[in-house]
Amino acid sequence: MKVEAQYDDVELIAAIGDSKELDKAIRFIYQHYSESVCSFIIHHGGSRQDAEDVFQDTVVAFIDIVAKGKYRREASIKTFLISVARNIWLNEIKKRERAGHREKQFELGRDQKETDIGQLIGDLENKRQLRELVAKLGESCRKILMLFYYENLPMKEIVDQMHYENEQVIRNKKYKCLQQLTGFIKDNPLIAKQINETYK
Repeated sequence: MKVEAQYDDVELIAAIGDSKELDKAIRFIYQHYSESVCSFIIHHGGSRQDAEDVFQDTVVAFIDIVAKGKYRREASIKTFLISVARNIWLNEIKKRERAGHREKQFELGRDQKETDIGQLIGDLENKRQLRELVAKLGESCRKILMLFYYENLPMKEIVDQMHYENEQVIRNKKYKCLQQLTGFIKDNPLIAKQINETYK
């Protein structure tokens, strides 16, 4: 039976600096500190996957800090690893909050555009020219728009029928289809005139 290497803090730092011992040192870090760091991340709102990703980034950062001689031993390795993981996790949370805010603003603007063009499709569904334009979008776009605007199916049912990965994929696809349809309408003077008369 293979005996795993055992290190105290001083020995572990020395092992990280020794290329022959580095693999053993990393294995030791994973075996002895991963659960503490992961528990900390999970306790502060992360998922198990988040925790594992953060721990991996923490180990890489810690080895880099040690290699550059910046680890001052003012705290135990366990405490230091948790501190590094905390900073990584806080940065990740901030990044997600910024992305969420941008996505919310994007969705708000997009919802208004979808409402306008969706109303147009509903009002002009029997117009031959519009049907021809929808046909130009391609089979998947045509089917999504028909299912959503004509048959009023919820997103979940459209996902099931279209065999897409999830509802967000369908929403993104629908938005792109609507943008393409809007472009077709703008390029067709007769349809544009018909729309203007419809909304007078």
